[in-house]
Amino acid sequence: MTLTDGQIHRLWAHYEILLRWNAKMNLTSIPAGEEMVVRHYCESLFFGAHVPGNPGAISMADLGSGAGFPGTPIAILQPTWSVTLLESNQRKAVFLRESTRGLPNISVLARRAESIPTTFDWLVARGVDPKEVLKNIPRLAPRVGLMLGEDDFFAIRRTSGIAWSEPVRLPWGDRRICVYGEVSRGT
Repeated sequence: MTLTDGQIHRLWAHYEILLRWNAKMNLTSIPAGEEMVVRHYCESLFFGAHVPGNPGAISMADLGSGAGFPGTPIAILQPTWSVTLLESNQRKAVFLRESTRGLPNISVLARRAESIPTTFDWLVARGVDPKEVLKNIPRLAPRVGLMLGEDDFFAIRRTSGIAWSEPVRLPWGDRRICVYGEVSRGT
């Protein structure tokens, strides 16, 4: 994948505001620098680049967005996608609104997933219990993407009603993968 100078600038702006806010409230425990860039930004970009089907304009909800991952980098990578960051923690939602100001394809909903009446094309999550995410399929979206550990995926792989594609291993090791699934026909 190749990023434009504008995309790199947007990612850098998000990184800088994340560092400032993280000094005052716990948005991430990963220290600033290379590890933060790889774990948050590179992994999120990789995840967004591997969404199957090469979709055009789609709607995506990032469940439990926290500091904006994977949703914010995905929205920067895919400007034709409409990305909604779902975060029930009000303070984190304030950070998300501030850190995504000026990104026209991102919106923030400070609500629990159970109270969202809208539907999306995709529901994605990272750092959220996969079973909690799957409770919202197909009500919120017919397709799901998860970034998680191999063991967590094997625990949900046989989840009734989801047809999973083959996992895509993150290139940075530590047995983390990206998986994408769709509600099976007849479910």
